[in-house]
Amino acid sequence: MKESAGKVLMLVEDNFPDDSRVRDECEFLRENGYEMTVICLRRNGQKRSEIVRGVRVYRVPKVEFFEKTPAERQSPLQRRWIKCKAFLGYFGEYAYFTSCCLVISAYVAVRYGIDVIHAHNPPDTLFLAALPFKLMGKKFVFDHHDLAPELYQSRYDAKSRVVLNGLRWAERLSLTLADVTIATNESYKEIHIKRGGVQPKRSFVVRNGPNVDRMTVVAPNERLRLMGKSILCYIGYLNPQDGVDYLLRALSILSYDLKRSDYHCVIMGQGDSLANLKEMSRRLKLEEYVEFTGFIPDADLLSNLSAADICVDPDPSSPLNDLSTWVKIMEYMAYGKPIVSFDLKETRYSAQDAAIYVKPNDELQFAVAIAKLMDDEALRARMGAFGRARVERELQWSCVRRNLASAYQALMK
Repeated sequence: MKESAGKVLMLVEDNFPDDSRVRDECEFLRENGYEMTVICLRRNGQKRSEIVRGVRVYRVPKVEFFEKTPAERQSPLQRRWIKCKAFLGYFGEYAYFTSCCLVISAYVAVRYGIDVIHAHNPPDTLFLAALPFKLMGKKFVFDHHDLAPELYQSRYDAKSRVVLNGLRWAERLSLTLADVTIATNESYKEIHIKRGGVQPKRSFVVRNGPNVDRMTVVAPNERLRLMGKSILCYIGYLNPQDGVDYLLRALSILSYDLKRSDYHCVIMGQGDSLANLKEMSRRLKLEEYVEFTGFIPDADLLSNLSAADICVDPDPSSPLNDLSTWVKIMEYMAYGKPIVSFDLKETRYSAQDAAIYVKPNDELQFAVAIAKLMDDEALRARMGAFGRARVERELQWSCVRRNLASAYQALMK
């Protein structure tokens, strides 16, 4: 029997194997000889523990304290109360998940052994679950998905120094405790070095890249293609910081100012803002043009994406979004789709000529760019071909995963 390269425990406050980044990292490390265990959240219908593609999985029930997203029409006082409840809710949920990780990690350590704890944020409190094992000589990897301080500022437009300092403290401790840090792009790596004091040789950029399943184009959704309209697609979370409200306002301009009715927009995803966004769509009289799917299986998602003529990324400029890389951009490009996006640093780096970039947060320009692509099939084809070629050449998982191998080589020395 081949000797194990090491025993890795991953912690992720998300569903597995639904989280594509965590799934891809697990499979790659397992293929390279590591024994993989994951502690994650449990969705309805999922087993508490099972083996998934050779990965040992333990799931904990999801808990949610308080409403965290203000409704569309609330007073300033009501919105401040929502922010207060959101803080308490997140604090409680993060404490709960971190505690569960600590207990289950102890069980895994006794029964199977642990060499590495690999924590995916958020939350940035998972270093507390890793700390006892770190003191016993185990390795710790901090895989940095989101900038928690910037996420707080972007989601709630909040400036509380107490909360921000607490988030920066947790982030710095996570970075300081880590033997190796993993960043999704160069902007995050720069923060590791400048804000976290990480040595450059201990920080590795592992981008979000589509795997072979996402690179294989499936048959388009026949219902959408038979509409005879330009099909627009959005894939991603529906939270306040994700900008789908900007998209809806842009579509209202497209419909009622630019007088375009020859389109249908499919919004795929779930999140805290879903109910608000549906209400906003009704208020803007967009029900005829916009379809919310909620969570749907991958097969349906990819079929809808295959049917798209144009894909949209309405992430607005914000402290978080200005520095972040979105996996949906690479998925759009993998399917050869032209993109309309606000002009953000990391989005421009990823998409390059596969996207039309408009002034950040300008909904009129966003609508005009969509209309331009609707009317120019040749431009759509050029942009889509460029995006597909760029992903094949540089951005798909089979390319970017090499840095994960380098990170683990440095870790296990």
